Amino acid sequence: MPIVTDGSAWRQPDGVAGQGAPGARSTSTTGTGQSPWWSDALSDPWRDPDAPSAVVIRPAAQPPPLESDPTSTGTGPRRGLGLVFLVAIVSALLAGSLGGTLGYVFATRGGAGGRTVLGAGGNGSPASLTVRPPSSLAGVASRLLPSVVTIKVGTGSGYSLGSGFIASGDGYVITNDHVVEGEKGQPTVTFSDSTTVSAKLIGVDEESDVAVLKMDKTGLPAVQFGDSDRVAVGDPVLAIGSPLALANTVTYGIVSSLNRTIEADEPGGPTRYYAAIQTDAAINHGNSGGPLIDAGGRVIGINSVIRSTASDSETAGNIGLAFAIPINQAKRIAQDIINNGKARRTVIGAELSNSYLNPNGGVEVTVVSPGGPASHAGIRAGDVLTRINNVPLDQPADLIALVRMYAPGQSVNVQYQRDGGPHNVQVTLAASTN
Repeated sequence: MPIVTDGSAWRQPDGVAGQGAPGARSTSTTGTGQSPWWSDALSDPWRDPDAPSAVVIRPAAQPPPLESDPTSTGTGPRRGLGLVFLVAIVSALLAGSLGGTLGYVFATRGGAGGRTVLGAGGNGSPASLTVRPPSSLAGVASRLLPSVVTIKVGTGSGYSLGSGFIASGDGYVITNDHVVEGEKGQPTVTFSDSTTVSAKLIGVDEESDVAVLKMDKTGLPAVQFGDSDRVAVGDPVLAIGSPLALANTVTYGIVSSLNRTIEADEPGGPTRYYAAIQTDAAINHGNSGGPLIDAGGRVIGINSVIRSTASDSETAGNIGLAFAIPINQAKRIAQDIINNGKARRTVIGAELSNSYLNPNGGVEVTVVSPGGPASHAGIRAGDVLTRINNVPLDQPADLIALVRMYAPGQSVNVQYQRDGGPHNVQVTLAASTN
């Protein structure tokens, strides 16, 4: 028969199956008087069908605390829960910051596919960068531009174009004689705002290259005149005009030299004499007649001549050598033209040799006008003039240009050689009688 060993309360006394009394032991034997089923029952209760049995359920083991607390008794809150809450709060803050940043990026760039913004941002330049002080170069240029004009004059083959500047509020304009030379029609004046009006030629001084026009307008922004006698080499200057028909052009440079004497001959035209302010400001055709302006916004000269390496005047361009008539001279001549219709010409009362050459420089006097300035000062024919107001003389044109810088009645210092000895004399200049 099958033997069941599932631990149920079961026994077989004397080979008869049945329920025994609790705690009774079997008395059957297998030849020895003892049942082989219970030979070790005393030490193994699961082998004894009469032994009591129970299922014991032990509680699950608790995890150790996250950190030891010597004061903990096993009751109340644990410190581990506080750490959990702290981590949760920090995570929430980080998530909020990240969300805010992403929201800003998407809002300012229009999403992930938005346009790229170049530069450091901001809403334009600071006011300090867009508003120029009146004393700055930009401030000076802005103030002077309305006072500078473009002049167009008809000629036999077309028209001549140059520059000029408003000398008075009632419409007088100063320019170069060579700008209006050979006029065949009425001059026109164009302002910086492109307004154009007609003008009338009042008068010219050919040899000094100064001309005056008049517009029938009032309330105009006249320039402020400076003192060209106080200009120094190295002073910053602006030139304003219409080079190559480019109106309202401003260029910048410095005074390169003073009293630069130039004689300019034009085929079929007059010989012009300049004792000029030299500048390296860019000046080209069309700048003629425009103002040379100091850093204070005062006109110190009229841009008139350029030196070029070109073989003809039509292709000549700026190489950093330009020359302006000193404004003290130009203003005086313009005032004479306005008041008298023509300018007085300043003379020293001496004629010079065109053939005299000396390695040490100087110009030789050949004729002294009786009763003239040189005669009154004691200068005689044969004297060699070497300097006038300490400016060296090398050729006759130098003396003519320098003398015409000054007004009649002004006194100049003249150094000269006679019989090999140096002499020095003050000469009071006079106006020409012809």
